[in-house]
Amino acid sequence: MRAANPESRDRLTMDEITKRRLKFLAGFAVYFAALWFLWNTPIVYPLKIFVVLLHEISHGATALATGGTIDRIVITAGEGGLCQCPGGNTFLVLSAGYLGSLLWGAAILWAARGRGATPRIAAAVIGVLVIGVTLMYVRNPFGLLFGVAFGGVLIMAGRQLPVEGNAALLTALGLTSCLYGILDIKSDVLERPEVVSDARMLAEATGVPTLFWGILWIALALFVSGWLFRRAFEQAASPDVSKETFEV
Repeated sequence: MRAANPESRDRLTMDEITKRRLKFLAGFAVYFAALWFLWNTPIVYPLKIFVVLLHEISHGATALATGGTIDRIVITAGEGGLCQCPGGNTFLVLSAGYLGSLLWGAAILWAARGRGATPRIAAAVIGVLVIGVTLMYVRNPFGLLFGVAFGGVLIMAGRQLPVEGNAALLTALGLTSCLYGILDIKSDVLERPEVVSDARMLAEATGVPTLFWGILWIALALFVSGWLFRRAFEQAASPDVSKETFEV
């Protein structure tokens, strides 16, 4: 039997790498396009409310970590949110909202690309955390109903859906969190600096203009999103990464 040509093996390996990366790009494009065109529809609405909850949780968690407390969290049907968290480091607490939702998105995307049962476990764990935080801190009827219901759906998904289904769900959640953070900063800070926002409150606390914080945050958000995309693209051909994520 004639031995295989080493160069042929290398070429086949490169072909497989190229194929998987093309599938990654195609899958990412489909997810991103779907979110973009369905952004203001009922389909994406629950995901956006979930990101608002992550935004407020980020404020509260940072307050607790820096010596403050959480009095209450309010989530409204109009995609608004409030976290009353006296004490703590004002600069960090105000900065944590937009940047926190971005980091949550990054963590969820990482879990979606995990090996084995990681996506199923992650979906269930996130669901438990959402319900726990909701019952502990959310104090308005809509927020309570949404948090318990959405957390329950995630737990059910983790238990009932296959790994591929949970990976797709987490990918949608992670992308929405990253995209919503960027668009929210653009809308509330850059386009409407007069609106009461985290950036405006930070400007009042520091004397640094609202526009500065908006530009800084959106630059950080774009940098982190770009880094995440690059890392995911480079790892798309890794045998240790689930093939289902971002594939179509």
